[in-house]
Amino acid sequence: MIKIDGSFGEGGGQILRTALSLAAILKIPVTIENIRKGRKKPGLQPQHLTGVRAVASICGGKLTGDALYSDKLIFEPGEIVSGTYKFDISTAGSVTMVLQQTLPVLLFGTNTSNLTIKGGTNVAWSPPVEFINYVFLPILGKMGINCLFETQKWGFFPKGGGMIKAKIDPIKAPLNSINIIERGNLKRILGLATVANLPESIGEREIKLAKKAIDEKGYLNLSQWEIKTVPSLGHGNSFFIMAEYENCLAGFSALGEPGKPAERVAEEAVEDFIKFEKSNFAIEKHLSDQLLLYMALASGLSQITVPEITRHAKTSIFVIEQFLPVKFETSGNLISVEVS
Repeated sequence: MIKIDGSFGEGGGQILRTALSLAAILKIPVTIENIRKGRKKPGLQPQHLTGVRAVASICGGKLTGDALYSDKLIFEPGEIVSGTYKFDISTAGSVTMVLQQTLPVLLFGTNTSNLTIKGGTNVAWSPPVEFINYVFLPILGKMGINCLFETQKWGFFPKGGGMIKAKIDPIKAPLNSINIIERGNLKRILGLATVANLPESIGEREIKLAKKAIDEKGYLNLSQWEIKTVPSLGHGNSFFIMAEYENCLAGFSALGEPGKPAERVAEEAVEDFIKFEKSNFAIEKHLSDQLLLYMALASGLSQITVPEITRHAKTSIFVIEQFLPVKFETSGNLISVEVS
């Protein structure tokens, strides 16, 4: 039984997600204490509880301590079973976080699985569905992962009610390593303004500001812009920028909220893009956190360069190394791991 201190490092839900995914894949029991101790609302929140129970459901695992606000969890995994699974967070909790916890587990099933998750699709402190669709899954595709992803309904705080579907093929061989040291030239910029039950003019204002900022940097000729009016239970708005380089992809997003001007929403995403563009490194810092688990499961040497090795990344590395016989190397802005 592996024991993990959930207060280590950034002390958030990422420890829980990584530990349970690896426990299920490797069939190793795990105890996690001090769950999310570093957060204002510690313990298992609805989205974390949904993710925990989802993993247990997929592998027929036994859970002790799987209750709302619980700060200790014992997980004894069974055999991973491919199939059709539906999970409902019942709040605006992040569907993408639950996807990121269940996806690696289902990759080690024997057949294709179909996954439906309901909750929040574009909410604070989690990657929006646009990031998953345009950045995360295409990068995983380079590693040999095949996941078809669809957003059927968008969910914003506080009502949630969004729904995503994913069709996940099992991997037939070890994952391909990735070596993304240099990002290459910028090839394309895609800007998406998403509007739910609000005036389309909000998206128009966001795109107008973003276009001006991108034009000032000399990239307007590389850009495409779209306003998406989407189905949702509540009101919501988000703005997303995807930057496609020769060797990699990066995504930057911001959320609308009551009293926040549309121009400020777009400005936040543009500012993050411009900051990354100036850095000259290959993988955006939030994406790097999410790739580490797959790098450790791939065969051979994987290397990425990042603007910053974050506490989230260091925490993920710590958890991964508790389960797998791998050793990550971090030097300057380079993260690497070699799997024999």
